[in-house]
Amino acid sequence: MENNVTMDKLVSLCKNRGIIFQGSEIYGGMGNTWDYGPIGVEIKNNIKRAWWKKFVQESDNSFGIDAAILMNSKVWEASGHTTSFSDPKMDCKECKTRHRADNLIENYCAKHKIENVIPDKMSNKEMEDFIEEHKICCPVCGKHNFTPIRQFKLMFETSRGVTEDNTDTIYLRPETAQGEFVNFLNVQRSMRAKVPFGIAQIGKAFRNEITPGNFIFRTIEFEQMEHQLFCKECDDEKFYQEYKQKAWDFLKMLGIDENKLRFKDHDKLAHYAKNACDIQYNFPMGWSELNGIHNRTNYDLSRHQEFSGKSMLYMDPITNEKYIPYVVEYSIGADRLMLAVLCNAYHEEKLENEDRVVLKLAPFIAPYKACVLPLMKKNHSEKAKELHKYLSKYFMCDYDESGSIGKRYRREDEIGTPYAITVDDETLNNGTVTVRDRDTMKQDVVKLEDVKDYILSRCEF
Repeated sequence: MENNVTMDKLVSLCKNRGIIFQGSEIYGGMGNTWDYGPIGVEIKNNIKRAWWKKFVQESDNSFGIDAAILMNSKVWEASGHTTSFSDPKMDCKECKTRHRADNLIENYCAKHKIENVIPDKMSNKEMEDFIEEHKICCPVCGKHNFTPIRQFKLMFETSRGVTEDNTDTIYLRPETAQGEFVNFLNVQRSMRAKVPFGIAQIGKAFRNEITPGNFIFRTIEFEQMEHQLFCKECDDEKFYQEYKQKAWDFLKMLGIDENKLRFKDHDKLAHYAKNACDIQYNFPMGWSELNGIHNRTNYDLSRHQEFSGKSMLYMDPITNEKYIPYVVEYSIGADRLMLAVLCNAYHEEKLENEDRVVLKLAPFIAPYKACVLPLMKKNHSEKAKELHKYLSKYFMCDYDESGSIGKRYRREDEIGTPYAITVDDETLNNGTVTVRDRDTMKQDVVKLEDVKDYILSRCEF
C-alpha cells in the first residue's frame, strides 16, 4: 500500500469521479476557481459538520453565527484591510505572468537550501535586490526580466447604488473573522455569554489571488472555518496553547497522518499579535500552511470600538471589572483542509490480480457511508433497491448495478465508500447480506434488520 499521491493524479481522480471540477470548464475555465461535484460536496459538507461538532456543539460556551458577506465599508477601515491588505507582485516582462515576490524568494531558497532568508521581514527594495542578485527566474518561462514590485490589492471591490452618481464602494469580505468581531456585543447580550466564550462561523471569503497552481490550495473564492475565543488578558496564553493542541487533535481525528503535520511559528508577527503559529501539512508540493492559531490581543475589538463609537467593554458579573477581551483565533480553510484530507486518503495498492486506487477516508467524512450492490441485476435489483431506499433515510447511500461486482467495488473504493452491501440469493432466501470493508476487503454476513445499525455504529464521529 502506497500513498504516492501527486497533484496530477489527484486532479484526475477528482474530475473522473465527480469530486472537483474546473470552474466554468465549458468556457475554458477561470483561473483559481473550482466547482465541487456530487461526491466532493458531500465530503466537504461532512468535514464542515465534523468541525462544527468539535468546536461548537461539543465546546463549552461557544456559539455559531452566519454573518453577511457584504459589510459596512468602515469594518474594513477599522480592520486595516483598506490600507494594508496587499501582496508584493512582480510581472514577468517576457511571458506576462504575475508572481508574488516573496514566493519567488522562498521557492528559490528552498531549492538551493539557503537558510535564514525571511521575505516577510524584507522591504520591497530588499526583495528586488535579492531577486536581482541571485538572478531568480520566472517559474513559467525561465527568463529573468521582472518589473519592479507593486502592491497588488487583494480585496474585491464592488458598488452599491442605483445610478453612477449614487454609489458607495463596498467589498467582498476577504476573511470571515470581522463578522465575529462586530457581532461580539450581539452574541454576548442575546446568549447571556460569560467570558471566556467563543463565536464560530463557516462562510465564504474572497481574495484577488493571482498565484496559479496547486489545485484548491489557493483560490479566489474559498470557505473559512473560524473560531474566536474571547477571554481575559491574563488567560490568553493558556487558551492559545490549548487551541494549538485542539486544532492538532482535530486533524488527527480526521485521520490525517501526524507525521505529515508540524507546527510553524510565525517568523514575523502582525503588529497586533502577541503570538501566532501555523499547522503545516506536507502536501505534494511540500510543507504549506493548513491552519493558523493566533493570539490577536484586544486589537480587533478596540479598533471597532474606535471606529464605530460603540463600547466593546465587557463587565465581569462577579468582580464588576470592565475590560475589552483578548481574542484567541483558530482559522482553517475548508477547501485547503479538503485538499489535505484527499492527499492523505489517496492510496495505490497492488492486489493479487490487479491494482486499485482507494480513498481511505475516515467513514464519518466519506461521501457515502455505504453502497448497495445487487449481485445479479435481473434477480436481485428489486430487493437491493428496496434496501437502498430504506438506508437512504439514515445516511447517504449509493446504488450501483452496472458492470461486474469487482468493477463496482473499485468505483466505490475510488470515492472512499467504506462499506459495500451485496444483495444476493442469501438475501432472498435467508434475509442476510454481505458487507465488505473498503480497507481490509474482508466481508461480514449481516442480517437485513441489523444493516442500518452496523453501518451507523462504524461511521460515528
